[in-house]
Amino acid sequence: MKKLSLITLALVCALTTVAQEKYVMVIHGGAGTILKKNMTAEKEAAYKAVLTKALQTGYDLLKSDKSSLDAVEATIHVMEDSPLFNAGKGAVFTHDGRNEMDAAIMDGKTQAAGSVAGVTVIRNPISAARAVMEKSEHVMMVGPGAEKFARTAGLKIVDPKYFWTKERWDGLQKAIKEDADKSVLDHGSKKSMKLGTVSKDYKFGTVGAVALDNAGNLAAGTSTGGMTNKKYGRVGDAPIIGAGTYANNATVAISCTGWGEFYIRNVVAHDISAMMEYKGMNVDDASKAAIEKVGKMGGDGGLIALDKNGRASMPFNTEGMYRGTVTKDGKIEVEIYK
Repeated sequence: MKKLSLITLALVCALTTVAQEKYVMVIHGGAGTILKKNMTAEKEAAYKAVLTKALQTGYDLLKSDKSSLDAVEATIHVMEDSPLFNAGKGAVFTHDGRNEMDAAIMDGKTQAAGSVAGVTVIRNPISAARAVMEKSEHVMMVGPGAEKFARTAGLKIVDPKYFWTKERWDGLQKAIKEDADKSVLDHGSKKSMKLGTVSKDYKFGTVGAVALDNAGNLAAGTSTGGMTNKKYGRVGDAPIIGAGTYANNATVAISCTGWGEFYIRNVVAHDISAMMEYKGMNVDDASKAAIEKVGKMGGDGGLIALDKNGRASMPFNTEGMYRGTVTKDGKIEVEIYK
């Protein structure tokens, strides 16, 4: 009996250690109908390699005492520069055959924030969002105005052709062929909307990162190309502070991925922080509650959350979500499926 008790105690201690593991960064690369049966071994390895590189990039900066903002920006650069994700180089096409990108970043220490929407020539939209935060008196800039500001801020401007990829272009042609009035989400759903029906498209990739630095400061960032075949200047939740992106040192840093209209209507990112601040909920319970609200309203997707103590949560209501974590001691874990 005594031996059994000792074994039980050892198991409890082990479980407690895992539960209290301190994370310094969490990332996502989009949520949706991501099934192993639809993934080749080569493509799965490619996704994992980029996610691992992104986490290592952020971790190296955090370990060298750089800020959580620096880590978030650099980490998202890695994913924006990969054609695998629906952000930057891999951004999907609008109905008019353009790549229109959105991004946001937020400082948990000061609640300063910056975002851009509908940009077409900025290589790394996350850096434009940070420039808006740090070099202007504004929070959000859109379209040509945001691009003009990015030029004056010295950011890298590229020809729109830089963002062209065959896979994304083929996805647009498929969507247009199915129905000219159909918007296809990059996270695969079949719900109805007033302007048409949202159909499945096996492209996932809105990217995001949340980080906790050595000074105890949180930061969050999100970058996306939005919907394939989107029309009418549509903007999703990613660049809207409090909806798809939020950070507050008192509570949590959040980056969301999913059907943006539902995240906007539920003010998901800030809602999680509010549940933690006002109701005393932990990060996991609050995050799951927020995703449950989205699901009940008819939306799908997921999010990543990192609280002020380094506890992480990564809930989603889809078949999968590209995601990864790195602990304070540098242990990297990357997952894709449920």
